[in-house]
Amino acid sequence: MMKEKKIYFISGLPRSGSTLLCNILNQNPKFYASATSGILTIILGIRKQLSEMPAFKAAEDADAATRMMRGLMQGYYQNTDRSIVFDKSRGWSGHLESAAEMFGRENIKVLVPVREIPGVLASFENIWRKNQGHREIPQEMSNYYDFRTIEGRMATWMDKKQPVGGAYNSIRDAVHRGFQENMFFIDYEELTRNPARTMRMVYDFLEEEYYEHDFDNVEQVTNEKDEYYGFDELHIIRPKVEPLKRKSMEMLGSAGIKYAGLSFWNNDELGLLTNLNKSEKKERQ
Repeated sequence: MMKEKKIYFISGLPRSGSTLLCNILNQNPKFYASATSGILTIILGIRKQLSEMPAFKAAEDADAATRMMRGLMQGYYQNTDRSIVFDKSRGWSGHLESAAEMFGRENIKVLVPVREIPGVLASFENIWRKNQGHREIPQEMSNYYDFRTIEGRMATWMDKKQPVGGAYNSIRDAVHRGFQENMFFIDYEELTRNPARTMRMVYDFLEEEYYEHDFDNVEQVTNEKDEYYGFDELHIIRPKVEPLKRKSMEMLGSAGIKYAGLSFWNNDELGLLTNLNKSEKKERQ
C-alpha cells in the first residue's frame, strides 16, 4: 500500500541557491529534496487532456481529476522512504492553485529562493562566459545578435519567456494572487552568510523539528545532466556554505543598473522577508 508523503515545494529564481538549499535539506534523514522535477509538467499535461476529453467532462465525479493528480504526485515520490518531500520546480509559483487543489490551501508551503536581480544576471553572465568558448547555448541560438552585447544578454535573460523573467513574473504574480502566506522567501545572501539562522527560520515556517545541519560539508546528492539545459556545471554546489566574493556590478557594468530596483520582496509593506533579513540588510546599507 502506498504511504503518503508530506509534500512541500521549492520554487524560486534561477541562480539563487535552490540547488544548495535542496542539498542542505537532504542532510535531514526525514527530508527528500528533489533535483529539478518534471512532475508538474506531467500533471499539467494530464489536466489539459482531461479538460479536453468529452467523456470525462460528461462524468459526474468532479473530484476525479484532483484525486488523479494527487495520486500521481504521491506515486512519483515512492522512490524514497523519507516521509517529507520537497518538489523543486520554478513552475509551481505559477500553478499554486493546482497545488492547493491537490493538498488543500492551508497545507501549501513554498520555499522561494531569491537574489538581487543583478546578482542573478551576473551569475548567468559568468556561466555564459565559461561556456561560450566551446558551446552555443539555446538562448544564444535563438537570439544570436542580442547575445553580442551584455545589454542584449541581460535583456534576453529577463524576457518573460526566459529563465529569469519568467520565474520573476510568476513569483510576483503568486504574491498578487494572495499566496504570500504560503511562501517563504529565502534571500541567497542571507543563506550563504548566516546559514544556521536562515535554516532555523525555514524550519519555523515549515513547523518541522529542527535538524542540526553541517554547513561546512554539504554533500551534493541531487544530480542533473546540465548538458540537457545547454550549459556545463549549471547545478554544481560547493561543499562549504559561504558568501561569494564576486561583485555583480563589476561584471555587469553600467548596463546592470536598470535591474537593481526590481527586488519587490524587499518591500517592507509586503512583509515577504523576515525581520532578521530586513534588519541585516539595513545594517549593510
